[in-house]
Amino acid sequence: MRGWERAALKSQYSLSTLNAGQALVIALGMTAMLLLAGRGVVNGDMTVGDFVMVNAYMMQLFMPLRFLGFVYRQMKQAFTDMERMFGLLEQRTQVADPADARPLAVPRGEVRFENLRFSYGSGRGAGKSTLARLLFRFYDADAGRILVDGEDIRDVTRKSLRRHIGVVPQDTVLFNDTLAYNIAYGRPDATADDVARAARMAHLDAFVASLPQGYDTPVGERDMKLSGGEKQRVAIARAILKNPPILIFDEATSSLDSRAEQAILAAMRELVAERTSLVIAHRLSTIVDADAIIVLDGGRIIERGTHFELLAAGGLYARLWALQQRDTDTRERQHVKEAIGR
Repeated sequence: MRGWERAALKSQYSLSTLNAGQALVIALGMTAMLLLAGRGVVNGDMTVGDFVMVNAYMMQLFMPLRFLGFVYRQMKQAFTDMERMFGLLEQRTQVADPADARPLAVPRGEVRFENLRFSYGSGRGAGKSTLARLLFRFYDADAGRILVDGEDIRDVTRKSLRRHIGVVPQDTVLFNDTLAYNIAYGRPDATADDVARAARMAHLDAFVASLPQGYDTPVGERDMKLSGGEKQRVAIARAILKNPPILIFDEATSSLDSRAEQAILAAMRELVAERTSLVIAHRLSTIVDADAIIVLDGGRIIERGTHFELLAAGGLYARLWALQQRDTDTRERQHVKEAIGR
């Protein structure tokens, strides 16, 4: 930052010096030309109209010259930015498509992780969200492979792979645009009817109906704020609109209260029907209906089974479930006391 500050000050000083020099040259030139024109008027060689014409011509000539220093500086900055941009585009990605990569066809959406090993380096193990990143091929596994409908994801194009995967993230990003635009981000060519249908399936339609501008309501940081549950429903509507065969829910209800969580879970149950769904969660109430629950600890699988099988096993999952249920009971009793107090 100190180096950048010195360079910025040097650039500003040079620009100021250039502007001052230009202004001096222009002022001297204007003065000399007007003196010559004035002498011509006095001697009778020029009329007053000629004097005014010379003044107008000189103004039209010199005024654009005042901007040359600014334009030169802007051009140099633009060339520097372009050089950096092209340098970035020339960087080789860590994960690239092979030369013979083919588009992925997903008739069923079956996902298999086979003998998978991965580390970020320095012995740091991989966790739950890392599985989603590996499925997206943001990284390649150190060993083992990931199959989608029998196809190794390293043998297909990343674009076709990611087109078949939808994500409902923990923190939904909203653009400073309309609500309809934010939902249609899941499929930019969607019609208004498609957007409305996705919002209805995500249980967002009642909220939209309460807005004066409906789907044209601006949202984002500088406009109307959405609650955590409403933002998550926007993310679910995006996923519905994309209609992918594989869905990833990454801590989709972690920041919600109990009422909002139940509404989101209802939308999730409708969305996961006939789809392969990976639900990453610390809040275990969101995964009780899962066909298979994988418990990770320190980057390793330590338990696997349905909700009731894991409770019967009495392992880490059962202990976490009991702890979260006790916390839930405590919060509910506190809410009852507050209601009675009011």
